[in-house]
Amino acid sequence: MSIKITCINKDNDYHANPNLAITHLGWINEIDQQTGKNTRLEIYSWIKNENGYAYVTDGSGNKAKVITAETSNGTKYLKTEADNTTTNNLLSLPECKI
Repeated sequence: MSIKITCINKDNDYHANPNLAITHLGWINEIDQQTGKNTRLEIYSWIKNENGYAYVTDGSGNKAKVITAETSNGTKYLKTEADNTTTNNLLSLPECKI
């Protein structure tokens, strides 16, 4: 299964790495239109341990794969692979309403 990340929620604390501010990610499975919202760690685990595939798209429809990463002290987070844009694909997503 692959999912398109459509929105994020962030906490209000300061983070040296802004990706760590992401607490939840909203998504859609474009094949069956199933939607959901999971924590950053749930999506991290799904990608890392269950071979899940997640991506984001920009306004032009270009896809950027979401990958797992860890800080030097072991905090797990998500980021996108480098693509043609200079903006942060995940942090550029709108806030989830639900």
